[in-house]
Amino acid sequence: MNAVLIIAHAPLANALREGVLHCFPDAADAVAAVDIQAQAEPEASLAQAQHALAALPSDEVLVLTDIFGATPCNVAQRLVDGVRTRLIAGANLPMALRAMSYRAEPLEAMAARALAGGAQGVMSVAATGPQNQSRRPTPNDSEQHHHQQ
Repeated sequence: MNAVLIIAHAPLANALREGVLHCFPDAADAVAAVDIQAQAEPEASLAQAQHALAALPSDEVLVLTDIFGATPCNVAQRLVDGVRTRLIAGANLPMALRAMSYRAEPLEAMAARALAGGAQGVMSVAATGPQNQSRRPTPNDSEQHHHQQ
């Protein structure tokens, strides 16, 4: 099975990992996280990411990072080879959950499903009033006035 490595600005990587483990508690060995600290040197962050990648029990790993062009993504780009490791930027929890759901598929398919899950997890949600509750009248409601105009 494939594994997932999340590399993101601290504390997002570990927060996403905890979200994944909430839904997949038995997958602790298949998902790793590297939080990139604000003042960390890129070489030290790369070494940390290399260690995390080597510790995963899979030869094929999907790497998720938060922002394209930022330090975590730059570290991840130096880590992946495009064959046994794939990189997706813009990580969110729906993306990570989808990746874990399809980790038994080939890496390319897993990456495609993760990308779709991440995009489908972003939507505008309209604010609506509470359902099945009676509305309290306001002083200006015409319903309260029993006289005709």
